[in-house]
Amino acid sequence: MESLGNLGDGFLTILTPMNMLWVLVGALLGTAVGVLPGLGSAMAVALLLPVTFSLDPVGAFIMFAGVLFGGLFGDSTAGILMNTPGNSTAIAGSIEGHRMAKSGRAAQALATAAIGAFIGGILSSVLVVFFAPYLAELATIFGPAEYLALAVFAFVAISAVVSESILRGLAALVIGLAISLVGVDGMSGAARFTGGLPELFDGINIVVITVGLLALGEVIAVAARRGTKEDLQVMPSTGRLWLSRKEIRLAMPAWLRGTAIGVPFGIIPVGGSEVPTFLAYGTERRLGSRRKDSLFGRGAIQGVAGPEAAGNATAGTAMGALLALGLPTSATAAVLLAAFRQYGLQPGPLLFERASDLVWALLASFFVAMVVLLVLNLPFAPLWAKLLKVPRHYLYSGITVFAMLGVYATSSKILDLVLVLAIGLLGFAMRRYGLPVAPVLIAVILGPLAETEFRRAMAVSEGDPTVLVSSPITIVLYLVLVLGVTGLLIQRARARRRATAAAGPAA
Repeated sequence: MESLGNLGDGFLTILTPMNMLWVLVGALLGTAVGVLPGLGSAMAVALLLPVTFSLDPVGAFIMFAGVLFGGLFGDSTAGILMNTPGNSTAIAGSIEGHRMAKSGRAAQALATAAIGAFIGGILSSVLVVFFAPYLAELATIFGPAEYLALAVFAFVAISAVVSESILRGLAALVIGLAISLVGVDGMSGAARFTGGLPELFDGINIVVITVGLLALGEVIAVAARRGTKEDLQVMPSTGRLWLSRKEIRLAMPAWLRGTAIGVPFGIIPVGGSEVPTFLAYGTERRLGSRRKDSLFGRGAIQGVAGPEAAGNATAGTAMGALLALGLPTSATAAVLLAAFRQYGLQPGPLLFERASDLVWALLASFFVAMVVLLVLNLPFAPLWAKLLKVPRHYLYSGITVFAMLGVYATSSKILDLVLVLAIGLLGFAMRRYGLPVAPVLIAVILGPLAETEFRRAMAVSEGDPTVLVSSPITIVLYLVLVLGVTGLLIQRARARRRATAAAGPAA
Protein backbone atom coordinates (compact mmCIF):
# COMPACT_ATOMS: atom_id res chain seq x y z
CA MET A 1 0.00 0.00 0.00
CA GLU A 2 2.90 2.34 0.68
CA SER A 3 4.18 1.74 -2.86
CA LEU A 4 0.72 2.53 -4.26
CA GLY A 5 0.59 5.77 -2.27
CA ASN A 6 4.05 6.81 -3.46
CA LEU A 7 3.14 5.95 -7.06
CA GLY A 8 -0.03 8.04 -6.72
CA ASP A 9 2.08 11.00 -5.60
CA GLY A 10 4.29 10.43 -8.64
CA PHE A 11 1.24 10.60 -10.93
CA LEU A 12 0.15 13.85 -9.26
CA THR A 13 3.59 15.27 -10.05
CA ILE A 14 3.64 14.17 -13.67
CA LEU A 15 0.03 14.88 -14.66
CA THR A 16 0.55 18.61 -15.19
CA PRO A 17 0.50 20.32 -18.61
CA MET A 18 4.23 21.10 -18.63
CA ASN A 19 5.36 17.64 -17.50
CA MET A 20 3.01 15.95 -19.96
CA LEU A 21 4.54 18.12 -22.66
CA TRP A 22 8.01 16.82 -21.74
CA VAL A 23 6.77 13.22 -21.99
CA LEU A 24 5.31 13.94 -25.44
CA VAL A 25 8.47 15.71 -26.63
CA GLY A 26 10.63 12.86 -25.34
CA ALA A 27 8.46 10.21 -27.04
CA LEU A 28 8.54 12.05 -30.39
CA LEU A 29 12.29 12.71 -30.26
CA GLY A 30 13.07 9.16 -29.14
CA THR A 31 11.01 7.67 -31.97
CA ALA A 32 12.57 10.01 -34.54
CA VAL A 33 16.13 9.22 -33.47
CA GLY A 34 15.40 5.50 -33.12
CA VAL A 35 14.27 5.25 -36.74
CA LEU A 36 17.72 6.38 -37.96
CA PRO A 37 20.09 3.42 -38.52
CA GLY A 38 22.99 3.28 -36.10
CA LEU A 39 21.35 5.48 -33.49
CA GLY A 40 18.78 4.42 -30.90
CA SER A 41 17.47 5.09 -27.41
CA ALA A 42 20.92 5.25 -25.79
CA MET A 43 22.17 7.68 -28.43
CA ALA A 44 18.99 9.76 -28.12
CA VAL A 45 19.42 10.11 -24.35
CA ALA A 46 23.10 11.00 -24.83
CA LEU A 47 22.30 13.62 -27.46
CA LEU A 48 19.63 15.19 -25.26
CA LEU A 49 21.76 15.41 -22.11
CA PRO A 50 23.02 18.94 -22.90
CA VAL A 51 19.48 20.07 -23.78
CA THR A 52 18.23 19.27 -20.27
CA PHE A 53 20.72 21.46 -18.41
CA SER A 54 18.12 24.21 -18.11
CA LEU A 55 15.34 21.86 -16.93
CA ASP A 56 14.52 20.87 -13.38
CA PRO A 57 15.45 17.24 -12.57
CA VAL A 58 11.84 16.02 -12.62
CA GLY A 59 11.17 17.49 -16.06
CA ALA A 60 14.47 16.17 -17.43
CA PHE A 61 13.95 12.59 -16.27
CA ILE A 62 10.32 12.57 -17.36
CA MET A 63 11.51 13.51 -20.85
CA PHE A 64 14.22 10.83 -20.69
CA ALA A 65 11.51 8.22 -19.97
CA GLY A 66 9.72 9.24 -23.16
CA VAL A 67 12.99 9.16 -25.10
CA LEU A 68 13.88 5.70 -23.76
CA PHE A 69 10.68 3.93 -24.78
CA GLY A 70 10.18 6.06 -27.91
CA GLY A 71 13.67 5.08 -29.07
CA LEU A 72 12.86 1.39 -28.64
CA PHE A 73 9.78 1.73 -30.85
CA GLY A 74 11.71 3.75 -33.43
CA ASP A 75 14.37 1.03 -33.55
CA SER A 76 11.68 -1.54 -34.36
CA THR A 77 9.98 0.66 -36.97
CA ALA A 78 13.15 0.93 -39.03
CA GLY A 79 13.82 -2.79 -38.69
CA ILE A 80 10.31 -3.86 -39.71
CA LEU A 81 9.97 -1.55 -42.69
CA MET A 82 13.50 -1.46 -44.07
CA ASN A 83 15.30 -4.37 -42.35
CA THR A 84 17.57 -1.74 -40.79
CA PRO A 85 17.09 -1.85 -37.00
CA GLY A 86 17.93 1.41 -35.31
CA ASN A 87 19.70 -0.55 -32.57
CA SER A 88 20.83 -4.12 -31.95
CA THR A 89 17.96 -4.69 -29.51
CA ALA A 90 15.50 -4.58 -32.44
CA ILE A 91 17.27 -7.20 -34.56
CA ALA A 92 15.28 -10.22 -33.38
CA GLY A 93 11.89 -8.61 -33.97
CA SER A 94 12.98 -7.45 -37.43
CA ILE A 95 13.54 -11.00 -38.69
CA GLU A 96 9.83 -11.81 -38.98
CA GLY A 97 8.69 -8.19 -38.92
CA HIS A 98 10.36 -7.34 -42.21
CA ARG A 99 8.98 -10.51 -43.78
CA MET A 100 5.51 -9.41 -42.68
CA ALA A 101 6.15 -6.04 -44.33
CA LYS A 102 7.27 -7.70 -47.56
CA SER A 103 4.09 -9.78 -47.62
CA GLY A 104 1.87 -6.72 -47.26
CA ARG A 105 1.35 -6.74 -43.49
CA ALA A 106 3.61 -3.86 -42.47
CA ALA A 107 0.86 -2.05 -40.54
CA GLN A 108 -0.03 -5.20 -38.63
CA ALA A 109 3.64 -5.78 -37.79
CA LEU A 110 4.00 -2.22 -36.49
CA ALA A 111 0.78 -2.52 -34.49
CA THR A 112 2.04 -5.81 -33.02
CA ALA A 113 5.31 -4.12 -32.07
CA ALA A 114 3.51 -1.16 -30.49
CA ILE A 115 1.14 -3.31 -28.43
CA GLY A 116 3.96 -5.67 -27.44
CA ALA A 117 6.08 -2.73 -26.33
CA PHE A 118 3.13 -1.42 -24.31
CA ILE A 119 2.43 -4.76 -22.60
CA GLY A 120 6.10 -5.49 -21.85
CA GLY A 121 6.74 -1.97 -20.59
CA ILE A 122 3.63 -1.77 -18.41
CA LEU A 123 4.05 -5.18 -16.78
CA SER A 124 7.75 -4.65 -16.10
CA SER A 125 7.02 -1.22 -14.62
CA VAL A 126 4.44 -2.78 -12.29
CA LEU A 127 7.04 -5.31 -11.16
CA VAL A 128 9.61 -2.56 -10.61
CA VAL A 129 7.18 -0.60 -8.43
CA PHE A 130 6.28 -3.52 -6.19
CA PHE A 131 9.12 -6.05 -6.42
CA ALA A 132 12.34 -4.17 -7.23
CA PRO A 133 14.17 -5.32 -4.05
CA TYR A 134 13.36 -8.98 -4.78
CA LEU A 135 14.23 -8.77 -8.49
CA ALA A 136 17.54 -7.16 -7.60
CA GLU A 137 18.62 -10.33 -5.78
CA LEU A 138 18.87 -12.07 -9.19
CA ALA A 139 21.95 -10.01 -10.01
CA THR A 140 23.83 -11.38 -7.00
CA ILE A 141 23.53 -15.09 -7.92
CA PHE A 142 25.14 -14.78 -11.36
CA GLY A 143 28.89 -15.35 -11.50
CA PRO A 144 31.31 -15.92 -14.42
CA ALA A 145 30.19 -19.54 -14.97
CA GLU A 146 26.52 -18.54 -15.04
CA TYR A 147 27.14 -15.74 -17.56
CA LEU A 148 29.10 -18.13 -19.78
CA ALA A 149 26.32 -20.73 -19.61
CA LEU A 150 23.81 -18.05 -20.54
CA ALA A 151 25.91 -16.98 -23.53
CA VAL A 152 26.41 -20.58 -24.72
CA PHE A 153 22.68 -21.20 -24.33
CA ALA A 154 21.92 -18.17 -26.50
CA PHE A 155 24.57 -19.17 -29.08
CA VAL A 156 23.39 -22.71 -29.66
CA ALA A 157 19.66 -22.08 -29.19
CA ILE A 158 19.57 -19.31 -31.78
CA SER A 159 21.86 -21.16 -34.21
CA ALA A 160 19.71 -24.29 -34.02
CA VAL A 161 16.34 -22.59 -34.23
CA VAL A 162 16.66 -19.88 -36.89
CA SER A 163 18.09 -22.13 -39.62
CA GLU A 164 16.65 -25.22 -41.25
CA SER A 165 20.16 -26.72 -40.97
CA ILE A 166 21.88 -26.71 -37.59
CA LEU A 167 25.25 -26.93 -39.35
CA ARG A 168 24.53 -23.76 -41.29
CA GLY A 169 23.45 -22.03 -38.12
CA LEU A 170 26.65 -23.05 -36.36
CA ALA A 171 28.70 -21.94 -39.39
CA ALA A 172 27.11 -18.50 -39.14
CA LEU A 173 27.86 -18.52 -35.40
CA VAL A 174 31.56 -19.18 -36.11
CA ILE A 175 31.63 -16.24 -38.54
CA GLY A 176 30.22 -13.97 -35.84
CA LEU A 177 32.67 -15.20 -33.21
CA ALA A 178 35.56 -14.56 -35.62
CA ILE A 179 34.38 -10.98 -36.15
CA SER A 180 34.03 -10.47 -32.38
CA LEU A 181 37.71 -11.36 -31.88
CA VAL A 182 38.92 -8.33 -33.85
CA GLY A 183 40.59 -5.78 -31.55
CA VAL A 184 42.81 -5.66 -28.49
CA ASP A 185 42.36 -8.45 -25.97
CA GLY A 186 41.22 -6.83 -22.73
CA MET A 187 43.15 -9.22 -20.46
CA SER A 188 46.47 -9.65 -22.25
CA GLY A 189 46.58 -6.42 -24.26
CA ALA A 190 47.47 -8.31 -27.47
CA ALA A 191 46.09 -7.04 -30.78
CA ARG A 192 44.10 -9.68 -32.68
CA PHE A 193 43.17 -9.64 -36.39
CA THR A 194 43.69 -5.87 -36.67
CA GLY A 195 46.16 -5.94 -39.57
CA GLY A 196 48.19 -3.34 -37.71
CA LEU A 197 45.43 -0.73 -38.09
CA PRO A 198 45.03 1.37 -34.91
CA GLU A 199 41.42 2.07 -35.88
CA LEU A 200 40.61 -1.61 -35.27
CA PHE A 201 42.12 -1.79 -31.79
CA ASP A 202 38.68 -1.19 -30.27
CA GLY A 203 37.14 -3.87 -32.49
CA ILE A 204 34.40 -3.45 -35.07
CA ASN A 205 31.48 -1.40 -33.85
CA ILE A 206 28.21 -3.33 -33.51
CA VAL A 207 26.51 -0.56 -35.50
CA VAL A 208 28.84 -1.22 -38.43
CA ILE A 209 28.13 -4.96 -38.29
CA THR A 210 24.36 -4.57 -37.89
CA VAL A 211 23.99 -2.02 -40.68
CA GLY A 212 26.32 -3.96 -42.98
CA LEU A 213 24.72 -7.38 -42.53
CA LEU A 214 21.09 -6.30 -42.40
CA ALA A 215 20.76 -3.06 -44.35
CA LEU A 216 23.53 -3.10 -46.94
CA GLY A 217 23.37 -6.88 -47.34
CA GLU A 218 19.67 -6.57 -48.15
CA VAL A 219 20.29 -3.68 -50.55
CA ILE A 220 22.93 -5.67 -52.44
CA ALA A 221 20.67 -8.74 -52.51
CA VAL A 222 17.82 -6.66 -53.97
CA ALA A 223 20.16 -5.11 -56.52
CA ALA A 224 21.33 -8.60 -57.54
CA ARG A 225 17.71 -9.51 -58.33
CA ARG A 226 17.26 -6.42 -60.50
CA GLY A 227 15.09 -7.20 -63.52
CA THR A 228 14.02 -10.64 -62.29
CA LYS A 229 10.40 -11.66 -61.71
CA GLU A 230 10.89 -11.31 -57.94
CA ASP A 231 12.22 -7.79 -58.34
CA LEU A 232 9.19 -6.67 -60.33
CA GLN A 233 6.85 -7.59 -57.47
CA VAL A 234 5.63 -4.55 -55.54
CA MET A 235 5.58 -4.66 -51.75
CA PRO A 236 1.86 -4.47 -50.99
CA SER A 237 0.43 -2.99 -47.82
CA THR A 238 -3.14 -3.43 -46.65
CA GLY A 239 -2.77 -0.51 -44.27
CA ARG A 240 -5.00 -2.31 -41.75
CA LEU A 241 -4.44 -0.82 -38.31
CA TRP A 242 -6.25 -3.22 -36.00
CA LEU A 243 -5.26 -6.82 -35.55
CA SER A 244 -7.83 -9.51 -36.28
CA ARG A 245 -9.06 -11.85 -33.56
CA LYS A 246 -6.90 -14.65 -34.95
CA GLU A 247 -3.82 -12.43 -34.93
CA ILE A 248 -4.50 -11.37 -31.33
CA ARG A 249 -4.94 -15.02 -30.29
CA LEU A 250 -1.56 -15.80 -31.83
CA ALA A 251 0.18 -12.71 -30.46
CA MET A 252 -1.16 -12.58 -26.90
CA PRO A 253 0.70 -15.63 -25.56
CA ALA A 254 3.85 -14.42 -27.33
CA TRP A 255 3.52 -10.98 -25.70
CA LEU A 256 3.19 -12.58 -22.26
CA ARG A 257 6.01 -15.08 -22.83
CA GLY A 258 8.27 -12.31 -24.14
CA THR A 259 7.55 -10.20 -21.06
CA ALA A 260 8.34 -13.14 -18.76
CA ILE A 261 11.64 -13.72 -20.58
CA GLY A 262 12.61 -10.04 -20.61
CA VAL A 263 11.86 -9.12 -16.99
CA PRO A 264 14.78 -10.90 -15.27
CA PHE A 265 17.28 -9.78 -17.94
CA GLY A 266 16.79 -6.17 -16.94
CA ILE A 267 18.39 -7.03 -13.59
CA ILE A 268 21.18 -9.25 -14.98
CA PRO A 269 24.04 -7.14 -16.44
CA VAL A 270 24.43 -8.86 -19.83
CA GLY A 271 24.57 -5.63 -21.82
CA GLY A 272 21.00 -4.92 -22.89
CA SER A 273 17.99 -6.52 -24.53
CA GLU A 274 19.80 -8.56 -27.19
CA VAL A 275 19.81 -11.84 -25.25
CA PRO A 276 16.13 -11.84 -24.13
CA THR A 277 14.86 -10.68 -27.54
CA PHE A 278 16.71 -13.47 -29.32
CA LEU A 279 15.63 -16.00 -26.69
CA ALA A 280 12.02 -14.83 -27.08
CA TYR A 281 12.31 -15.18 -30.87
CA GLY A 282 13.83 -18.64 -30.54
CA THR A 283 11.08 -19.70 -28.13
CA GLU A 284 8.32 -18.51 -30.44
CA ARG A 285 9.92 -20.13 -33.49
CA ARG A 286 10.33 -23.42 -31.66
CA LEU A 287 6.70 -23.36 -30.49
CA GLY A 288 5.49 -22.19 -33.91
CA SER A 289 7.21 -25.07 -35.69
CA ARG A 290 4.71 -27.43 -34.05
CA ARG A 291 1.82 -25.78 -35.89
CA LYS A 292 0.95 -26.97 -39.38
CA ASP A 293 -0.05 -23.43 -40.39
CA SER A 294 3.14 -21.82 -39.04
CA LEU A 295 4.24 -18.70 -40.92
CA PHE A 296 7.78 -18.59 -39.51
CA GLY A 297 10.12 -17.75 -42.35
CA ARG A 298 7.28 -15.97 -44.16
CA GLY A 299 6.27 -13.42 -41.54
CA ALA A 300 4.91 -14.88 -38.29
CA ILE A 301 3.26 -12.40 -35.97
CA GLN A 302 4.55 -14.30 -32.91
CA GLY A 303 8.10 -13.60 -34.11
CA VAL A 304 7.42 -9.88 -33.72
CA ALA A 305 5.28 -10.00 -30.58
CA GLY A 306 7.68 -11.99 -28.38
CA PRO A 307 10.90 -10.01 -28.99
CA GLU A 308 9.18 -6.61 -28.78
CA ALA A 309 7.58 -7.42 -25.42
CA ALA A 310 10.89 -8.86 -24.18
CA GLY A 311 12.87 -5.78 -25.22
CA ASN A 312 10.60 -3.32 -23.44
CA ALA A 313 10.25 -5.55 -20.37
CA THR A 314 14.04 -5.64 -20.11
CA ALA A 315 14.24 -1.86 -20.48
CA GLY A 316 11.67 -1.39 -17.71
CA THR A 317 13.37 -3.62 -15.14
CA ALA A 318 16.78 -2.22 -16.15
CA MET A 319 15.55 1.13 -14.89
CA GLY A 320 14.51 -0.59 -11.65
CA ALA A 321 18.01 -2.03 -11.26
CA LEU A 322 19.50 1.41 -11.90
CA LEU A 323 17.27 3.14 -9.34
CA ALA A 324 17.41 0.46 -6.62
CA LEU A 325 21.03 -0.70 -6.96
CA GLY A 326 22.79 1.98 -8.99
CA LEU A 327 23.62 -0.87 -11.40
CA PRO A 328 23.51 0.08 -15.12
CA THR A 329 22.65 -3.16 -16.96
CA SER A 330 22.41 -1.63 -20.45
CA ALA A 331 23.94 1.15 -22.52
CA THR A 332 20.86 3.35 -22.02
CA ALA A 333 20.97 2.80 -18.26
CA ALA A 334 24.65 3.81 -18.26
CA VAL A 335 23.80 7.06 -20.03
CA LEU A 336 20.99 7.70 -17.54
CA LEU A 337 23.44 7.08 -14.70
CA ALA A 338 25.51 9.94 -16.11
CA ALA A 339 22.35 12.05 -16.21
CA PHE A 340 21.69 11.39 -12.53
CA ARG A 341 25.22 12.42 -11.65
CA GLN A 342 24.77 15.54 -13.75
CA TYR A 343 22.14 16.58 -11.19
CA GLY A 344 24.25 15.52 -8.20
CA LEU A 345 22.26 12.33 -7.56
CA GLN A 346 23.60 8.80 -6.99
CA PRO A 347 21.18 5.96 -7.82
CA GLY A 348 20.97 3.24 -5.21
CA PRO A 349 18.99 2.32 -2.09
CA LEU A 350 19.42 5.78 -0.54
CA LEU A 351 17.97 7.50 -3.62
CA PHE A 352 14.45 6.45 -2.57
CA GLU A 353 14.96 8.37 0.70
CA ARG A 354 16.89 11.39 -0.53
CA ALA A 355 14.94 12.07 -3.75
CA SER A 356 11.71 10.12 -3.38
CA ASP A 357 9.69 12.75 -5.28
CA LEU A 358 11.95 12.38 -8.32
CA VAL A 359 12.06 8.57 -8.17
CA TRP A 360 8.31 8.07 -7.95
CA ALA A 361 7.64 10.71 -10.60
CA LEU A 362 10.07 8.87 -12.88
CA LEU A 363 8.37 5.53 -12.21
CA ALA A 364 4.97 7.09 -12.90
CA SER A 365 6.34 8.56 -16.13
CA PHE A 366 7.09 5.02 -17.38
CA PHE A 367 3.36 4.25 -17.33
CA VAL A 368 2.44 7.58 -18.92
CA ALA A 369 5.13 7.25 -21.60
CA MET A 370 3.82 3.78 -22.54
CA VAL A 371 0.28 5.10 -22.98
CA VAL A 372 1.45 8.16 -24.92
CA LEU A 373 3.52 6.02 -27.29
CA LEU A 374 0.66 3.59 -27.87
CA VAL A 375 -1.72 6.45 -28.66
CA LEU A 376 0.86 8.07 -30.94
CA ASN A 377 2.14 5.02 -32.78
CA LEU A 378 -0.93 2.86 -33.35
CA PRO A 379 -2.75 5.42 -35.54
CA PHE A 380 0.47 6.18 -37.43
CA ALA A 381 1.28 2.53 -38.20
CA PRO A 382 -0.47 2.59 -41.62
CA LEU A 383 1.26 5.90 -42.40
CA TRP A 384 4.69 4.41 -41.60
CA ALA A 385 3.74 1.40 -43.73
CA LYS A 386 3.22 3.64 -46.77
CA LEU A 387 6.98 4.05 -46.92
CA LEU A 388 6.90 0.72 -48.72
CA LYS A 389 4.93 2.37 -51.54
CA VAL A 390 8.04 4.36 -52.45
CA PRO A 391 9.56 2.96 -55.67
CA ARG A 392 12.07 0.29 -54.78
CA HIS A 393 15.10 1.99 -56.32
CA TYR A 394 14.39 5.20 -54.40
CA LEU A 395 13.64 3.34 -51.16
CA TYR A 396 16.79 1.24 -51.14
CA SER A 397 19.04 4.07 -52.27
CA GLY A 398 17.62 6.12 -49.38
CA ILE A 399 18.28 3.23 -46.99
CA THR A 400 21.88 3.12 -48.20
CA VAL A 401 22.39 6.86 -47.70
CA PHE A 402 20.88 6.92 -44.21
CA ALA A 403 22.74 3.76 -43.21
CA MET A 404 26.08 5.23 -44.26
CA LEU A 405 25.30 8.54 -42.56
CA GLY A 406 24.32 6.71 -39.36
CA VAL A 407 27.56 4.72 -39.34
CA TYR A 408 29.71 7.78 -40.02
CA ALA A 409 27.87 9.80 -37.36
CA THR A 410 28.73 7.26 -34.65
CA SER A 411 32.49 7.20 -35.26
CA SER A 412 33.53 9.73 -37.97
CA LYS A 413 35.84 7.06 -39.42
CA ILE A 414 36.22 6.44 -43.16
CA LEU A 415 37.39 2.90 -42.33
CA ASP A 416 33.96 2.14 -40.87
CA LEU A 417 32.36 2.93 -44.23
CA VAL A 418 34.75 0.49 -45.92
CA LEU A 419 33.93 -2.14 -43.29
CA VAL A 420 30.20 -1.61 -43.80
CA LEU A 421 30.64 -2.32 -47.51
CA ALA A 422 32.75 -5.43 -46.83
CA ILE A 423 30.28 -6.76 -44.23
CA GLY A 424 27.42 -5.92 -46.59
CA LEU A 425 29.02 -8.16 -49.23
CA LEU A 426 29.37 -10.85 -46.56
CA GLY A 427 25.68 -10.47 -45.76
CA PHE A 428 24.81 -10.81 -49.45
CA ALA A 429 26.93 -13.98 -49.73
CA MET A 430 25.22 -15.44 -46.65
CA ARG A 431 21.80 -14.79 -48.17
CA ARG A 432 22.96 -16.29 -51.45
CA TYR A 433 24.08 -19.56 -49.83
CA GLY A 434 21.35 -19.85 -47.21
CA LEU A 435 23.31 -18.98 -44.06
CA PRO A 436 21.19 -17.25 -41.37
CA VAL A 437 22.23 -13.78 -40.24
CA ALA A 438 20.91 -13.91 -36.66
CA PRO A 439 23.66 -16.24 -35.26
CA VAL A 440 26.32 -13.86 -36.58
CA LEU A 441 24.75 -10.95 -34.73
CA ILE A 442 24.21 -12.80 -31.45
CA ALA A 443 27.83 -14.07 -31.60
CA VAL A 444 29.18 -10.56 -32.18
CA ILE A 445 27.13 -9.18 -29.30
CA LEU A 446 27.78 -11.95 -26.77
CA GLY A 447 31.17 -13.22 -27.97
CA PRO A 448 33.26 -10.78 -25.89
CA LEU A 449 31.10 -11.45 -22.82
CA ALA A 450 31.48 -15.23 -23.21
CA GLU A 451 35.25 -15.01 -23.68
CA THR A 452 35.75 -12.69 -20.70
CA GLU A 453 33.58 -14.74 -18.36
CA PHE A 454 35.21 -18.01 -19.44
CA ARG A 455 38.69 -16.68 -18.74
CA ARG A 456 37.53 -15.15 -15.48
CA ALA A 457 36.01 -18.44 -14.34
CA MET A 458 39.21 -20.29 -15.24
CA ALA A 459 41.31 -17.74 -13.35
CA VAL A 460 39.16 -17.94 -10.21
CA SER A 461 39.16 -21.77 -10.25
CA GLU A 462 42.89 -21.97 -11.11
CA GLY A 463 42.15 -23.87 -14.31
CA ASP A 464 39.57 -26.32 -12.93
CA PRO A 465 36.98 -26.83 -15.74
CA THR A 466 34.39 -28.32 -13.37
CA VAL A 467 33.64 -24.78 -12.17
CA LEU A 468 31.70 -24.29 -15.41
CA VAL A 469 29.05 -26.79 -14.25
CA SER A 470 29.28 -26.36 -10.49
CA SER A 471 26.07 -24.44 -9.82
CA PRO A 472 22.38 -25.36 -10.25
CA ILE A 473 21.87 -22.50 -12.76
CA THR A 474 24.61 -23.70 -15.11
CA ILE A 475 23.49 -27.34 -14.88
CA VAL A 476 19.88 -26.43 -15.65
CA LEU A 477 20.85 -24.21 -18.59
CA TYR A 478 23.08 -26.86 -20.17
CA LEU A 479 20.51 -29.63 -19.60
CA VAL A 480 17.72 -27.56 -21.15
CA LEU A 481 20.01 -26.77 -24.08
CA VAL A 482 20.93 -30.43 -24.71
CA LEU A 483 17.31 -31.59 -24.39
CA GLY A 484 16.08 -28.78 -26.64
CA VAL A 485 18.61 -29.42 -29.41
CA THR A 486 18.02 -33.20 -29.20
CA GLY A 487 14.27 -32.69 -29.46
CA LEU A 488 14.73 -30.35 -32.40
CA LEU A 489 16.92 -32.88 -34.24
CA ILE A 490 14.37 -35.65 -33.66
CA GLN A 491 11.52 -33.39 -34.80
CA ARG A 492 13.34 -32.44 -38.02
CA ALA A 493 14.32 -36.05 -38.71
CA ARG A 494 10.66 -37.09 -38.40
CA ALA A 495 9.61 -34.23 -40.68
CA ARG A 496 12.13 -35.35 -43.33
CA ARG A 497 10.90 -38.95 -43.11
CA ARG A 498 7.29 -37.82 -43.52
CA ALA A 499 8.25 -35.67 -46.50
CA THR A 500 10.13 -38.59 -48.07
CA ALA A 501 7.21 -40.95 -47.44
CA ALA A 502 4.78 -38.47 -48.98
CA ALA A 503 7.01 -37.94 -52.01
CA GLY A 504 7.34 -41.73 -52.56
CA PRO A 505 3.68 -42.49 -53.45
CA ALA A 506 3.47 -39.27 -55.48
CA ALA A 507 6.42 -40.40 -57.57
